[in-house]
Amino acid sequence: MAFVLQLVKTAELDPEKNYVFGFHPHGVLVAGAFINFSTEASGFSKLFPGMTPHMMMLSLWFKAPFFRDYLMSGGFIPSDKEAGAYVLKKPGGGNVLIIAVGGAQEALDARPGAFTLLLANRKGFVRLALEHGAPLVPVFSFGENELFDQVENPKGSWLRWTQELLQKFMKVSLPLFHARGVFQYSFGLLPYRRPIYTVVGKPIHVEKNKNPSQDEVDELHGTYMEELSKLFEEHKSTYHVPEDKHLSFI
Repeated sequence: MAFVLQLVKTAELDPEKNYVFGFHPHGVLVAGAFINFSTEASGFSKLFPGMTPHMMMLSLWFKAPFFRDYLMSGGFIPSDKEAGAYVLKKPGGGNVLIIAVGGAQEALDARPGAFTLLLANRKGFVRLALEHGAPLVPVFSFGENELFDQVENPKGSWLRWTQELLQKFMKVSLPLFHARGVFQYSFGLLPYRRPIYTVVGKPIHVEKNKNPSQDEVDELHGTYMEELSKLFEEHKSTYHVPEDKHLSFI
């Protein structure tokens, strides 16, 4: 089967507004987000005319000469509050801030059949949206976790302990993943030829509040999780997810 990648739109975006996309799941390499929002492989500009995507990436990668310029040419920005605020404050609208909410830590749980998202206590992107009055858009990438297998690393295992310790110091996670090779399909570091369908949900209206309370952040965060779950449930049968599978948040 040939590799399939598709970006699916469920609602129109107003090009006079700036938006925050929450991307889920992170997967091992965030392949769906990178290809859909940092290239024209799936026709982002035709699906969302007048919109410019800006995907957040760990700040440490921007410290490498030349690689930094390569990242910026693809619309990447550092994953810090100041960079996100810069995008959302741009006048005239038409900007999309894309955040892989689960981050590197969620990558340690990325494996086929996994639907657990590191989201329950990730609220910084919600506060950022409130501070700038930017609508929140849930995005779920069906097939993202199907690209690679990963060595078993349950919580409490020596491998998981080592990975989390290294992540604390290095700021990047080191999942031990594998898939297929160039000329054989039993082992290698190339992704499996599995389709990825990245579904962009409906915008959640956000009232601008420069100094939101924790209760206001919590309320919007709860609404976001509900809308993300609804998006998953509405589309899972289309993309061959078993009926008894549901999202869980940790």
